Amino acid sequence: MNAAAEMLPDDTAAALFAEPDGRWAMELHFARRPDTTGLRDLVSQIAGEQAARALTVYAVAPRDWVTASLDGLRPVPAGRFMLHGQHDRARVAANRTAIEVEAALAFGTGHHGSTRGCLLALDALTKRRRKRPAIKRKRPARKRSDRGAPILDLGTGSGVLAMAAAKAFRLPVLASDIDRAAVNIARANVRLNRTAPWIAVVHAAGLMAPSLRARAPYDFVFANILLAPLKLLAAPIARVLAPGARVILSGLLPRQANAAIAAYRAHGLALERRIHLDGWVTLVMVRPGRARIA
Repeated sequence: MNAAAEMLPDDTAAALFAEPDGRWAMELHFARRPDTTGLRDLVSQIAGEQAARALTVYAVAPRDWVTASLDGLRPVPAGRFMLHGQHDRARVAANRTAIEVEAALAFGTGHHGSTRGCLLALDALTKRRRKRPAIKRKRPARKRSDRGAPILDLGTGSGVLAMAAAKAFRLPVLASDIDRAAVNIARANVRLNRTAPWIAVVHAAGLMAPSLRARAPYDFVFANILLAPLKLLAAPIARVLAPGARVILSGLLPRQANAAIAAYRAHGLALERRIHLDGWVTLVMVRPGRARIA
């Protein structure tokens, strides 16, 4: 989508979404009818000849897109969490942890099975934490700035997982994304949900950024991306984990789950849980050792 955005007119709107069969589709909206031949050439360069042949161009009637977004942004329950838009604030029950995403910033709002799977995995881990007996230890007082960020959300998108973790644990979270537009969206959502004191959102590619490595080790890592980058991140993620740390992986089709598990097992992690939801799989991997916060 980034490649298309760089090569198309400034007034073009692009949207990328997953089809039920796991394929990805892109919609482009133009203010005026585009040059179809040139558009096919562009699609061919980015996605190949087959995608170019599948391209269809048609006119759409004027539409209130804000209203359409509101209609599609229904409240989404995921364990204790409830994702919703501003128009549904009153519909969130008092016993739910509310996460609000504006319709105008509806990028990765939790409707996708992979995001909901991550939220359900997080919900289960926080329930387990509550059931454990409290152990009182005398610890030297530390400033919050000295605590680092025990939770990392790689490829944060709209920031939903980072906000859910911050609200559940009340611990610092570092959220990163390779897409600058996603970083801006996440920062806006973090402010909207009043979780800014807990969350730092940074623009970074993978774990190469010094700002991400400097805050290791992490107790939780979210990586809701796709199989190929998840496999590449297996070794870097393993190097920044604390003993007992959990890694929640998603963006995987059922047939891809075993490949992801193998990649992380090769670096010492074990499969703790597998969640199937709406045609997607979420994996909870754990590094052996005694966990600090879960």
